[in-house]
Amino acid sequence: MLLTIDVGNTNIVYGLFEDKTLVHQFRVESDRGRTADEYTVVLRQLLAMHDIAPGDIDAAIIASVVPALTEPMARLVKRAFGSEPLVVGPGIKTGMPILYENPREVGADRIVNAVAAYERFKGAVIAVDFGTATTFDIVTPKGEYLGGVIATGIQLSAEALFARAARLPRVEIVAPPRVVGRNTVHSMQSGIVFGYVCMVDGLVDRIRDEVGYPADVIATGGLGSLIAPLSRTIGHYDADLTMVGLRLLHERNSGP
Repeated sequence: MLLTIDVGNTNIVYGLFEDKTLVHQFRVESDRGRTADEYTVVLRQLLAMHDIAPGDIDAAIIASVVPALTEPMARLVKRAFGSEPLVVGPGIKTGMPILYENPREVGADRIVNAVAAYERFKGAVIAVDFGTATTFDIVTPKGEYLGGVIATGIQLSAEALFARAARLPRVEIVAPPRVVGRNTVHSMQSGIVFGYVCMVDGLVDRIRDEVGYPADVIATGGLGSLIAPLSRTIGHYDADLTMVGLRLLHERNSGP
């Protein structure tokens, strides 16, 4: 089995692949204060719940956007499974030319998503990841990573509103029944959800206009399942896009 680890600012997602099939996925909170030993205990407990022994794990790959957690995750793999993990970063074989001015600045998760999206469509594609930040990553028709957009995540935007507007209540982030709210809760939900949908669609329109060619749009990330059905530009949603990208990168770096 292959263990895939996606370390984000809010959550760490563990995936387990048997060949090319994602058979299990676990999500835990990203806590910079936890040690490798603590993460090891948690992961072993999660595996034991599904009758998976440490010896069942043959290899691991890590993508991390939290430098403070990259090394603890690597140590976790070494201690729990006795193998050296592959860490997504400079020097890894991606099969995708990076056209960023400084390729080292591109987050590991963004490259992983771009690789998975291009593998799926075999053409120009925009991968939109709804995480702590919302990222738009553009791949050219030739399979080159062109660049992207980084915007504030929907949850982060909502939290700022709740914290700074004293008279506004905390509301659930769901689509209200109509755009024009007739009470405070629906008015806030409209601004948060439909306002974000318009931001996504507007950016995709501008990206397509700027690059000058059509591009499929695929979304991933927690709140992507909320935004994608309301968007006129997002054509596909895949909650497992990052996991699939990690599997692909492991394959590309495991051969001769």
